[in-house]
Amino acid sequence: MPTLILVRHGRSTANTSGLLAGWTPGVALDERGTAQAAALPGRLEGIPIAEIVTSPLQRCQETMRPLLEARGLEAHSDDRIGECHYGDWSGRKLAELADEPLMEVVQAHPSAAAFPGGESMRAMATRAAEAVREWNARVDRDHGADAVYLMCSHGDIIKSLVADALGLHLDLFQRISVEPCSITAIRYTRLRPFLVRLGDTGDLSSLAPPERAPSEGSGPGAGGDDGHATVGGGAGAP
Repeated sequence: MPTLILVRHGRSTANTSGLLAGWTPGVALDERGTAQAAALPGRLEGIPIAEIVTSPLQRCQETMRPLLEARGLEAHSDDRIGECHYGDWSGRKLAELADEPLMEVVQAHPSAAAFPGGESMRAMATRAAEAVREWNARVDRDHGADAVYLMCSHGDIIKSLVADALGLHLDLFQRISVEPCSITAIRYTRLRPFLVRLGDTGDLSSLAPPERAPSEGSGPGAGGDDGHATVGGGAGAP
């Protein structure tokens, strides 16, 4: 099955203002975020990207623009990888929200957290995982099992997908950290996923699919789970 590259959007005006943006319209990249987005094509150079899927929110669309132009690709927009619907909390200062009793639940017991006028964190995690599974099947069908595709999304969404890949309960996902414009990669196989990058801001060339000899198998049984080594650090170990 494919390798998924998850890109968190670049730093936004909400990040620098300390706001919980959610689905608030008009939240754009700030100057640093724009520079981070401009650097993405170089960071991903040499990695063939079969499809690009993005949250519909402006900050993700802006993050992807330089990469789409460099690759001559068009992005698919998927609401399921859009930010959590924070409801009445959207657009409020994080410092102000820190005193809300619900914030303690969000941090310590997120599987029980539901935002007033918004959605639960369970619902957020479920829709994101379902989107990835559907896109895995689509990319596998259209581009093959060794294909790499990319999703540009948001911190909580990416953290929940990492927790899903690692088999972690959602209550542990707050232990995961992904910085703006960092790259996380998950290699999916028939039996289990492998987290091969988390919040990476450095060289990414090893994410490219391995070159295979013409006679070398690429399906199940070619080594480990569906051809991916599980000895010496697991799939994708350098």
